[in-house]
Amino acid sequence: MKKSIVPVIASFAIVSSLFANTPADSVKKGIAWLITQQAEDGSFSDPQFPALTALAIWAIAESKDPQYKDAVKKGSEFILSKVQADGGIYHIIPDRKGGGLTTYNTAICLTALAATGRDDINGVILKARIFLADNQYLGDEGVYKGGFGYDKSTDRAYTDMMNTHFSIEAMRRTQHFEDLRPAGETKADANWDAALAFLDSMINGADSGAENAGGFYYAPNDPKAGTATNAADKIVLNSYGSITYAGLMSLLYCKVDKTDSRVRSALDWASKHWTLDENPGMGEQGLYFFYNVMARSMSVYGEKNIPRKDAEPIRWADEMTAKVVSLQKDDGSWTNRNGRFWENDPVLATAYSVLALIYAAN
Repeated sequence: MKKSIVPVIASFAIVSSLFANTPADSVKKGIAWLITQQAEDGSFSDPQFPALTALAIWAIAESKDPQYKDAVKKGSEFILSKVQADGGIYHIIPDRKGGGLTTYNTAICLTALAATGRDDINGVILKARIFLADNQYLGDEGVYKGGFGYDKSTDRAYTDMMNTHFSIEAMRRTQHFEDLRPAGETKADANWDAALAFLDSMINGADSGAENAGGFYYAPNDPKAGTATNAADKIVLNSYGSITYAGLMSLLYCKVDKTDSRVRSALDWASKHWTLDENPGMGEQGLYFFYNVMARSMSVYGEKNIPRKDAEPIRWADEMTAKVVSLQKDDGSWTNRNGRFWENDPVLATAYSVLALIYAAN
């Protein structure tokens, strides 16, 4: 699923002319700042969560700038140091709820390692794919079936859209590695039918009310964005921006056609709630993830505009790029004053932002 750097450069050249501080400049400044944050062992931010290092390395690697090859190598070596005997890529934290967030960390590390282009990590990726596929919940509790949660080893059934979309993305982005699996070994893959059934269950239907219909919510029993009461006096979980884009991307990776009603309704929800001043439905919470997942999902969708009924399409790529550029600090970093979802960590917010700018230009 890698794309040539030539279209990326061309797109940056076109979009950059619209801004005094160009997107290309912002990407360079953001990466330069990230490089200053890399520890001697190759890690970024909290080494107990290798996904934080992986997000930074993913952003740096996607720039395709050869001057950063040493930082990418150093960071990927740290990620490889977190490979466990079961094939997962995580740090063991026995007393933490959710353990070492094994699914979350493995999925993001898997995607980042693939983005580095290293040709000596095929075995690691193939084992991580087995681990990740095995972490898909296929048990008896139907509301969770088909999704992915933080850690399969916990003693309760649980899945959510955050872990599910990162896992689905990792499995699709590394699917071509299965062609390298030794003869006689069983190929690993997600159960895509079960994943799609889980996604379907996370979409708010028409009976959820006009504000929610077509959007996605976080988890079967977790109202991250609160609840509402529909016309039938039933409590429904509110849709919100970043998770709706996560759901959109997941549908597309499940090979749902762009013309499908579920895809169209997610985009319709996004257009009705269009804003870049907040994560719709969540305010400042998860704001930089919102920009990031918008760009990643719309890159998979393959369009620079979001269609809108009875109005001009939303030029999401241009508008989002301008917003993210405007929020960059003088030192090249980004940060969210709202600390929920760890975005007050400038490494996380900066990695999200750099990736958002790169994918918006693709």
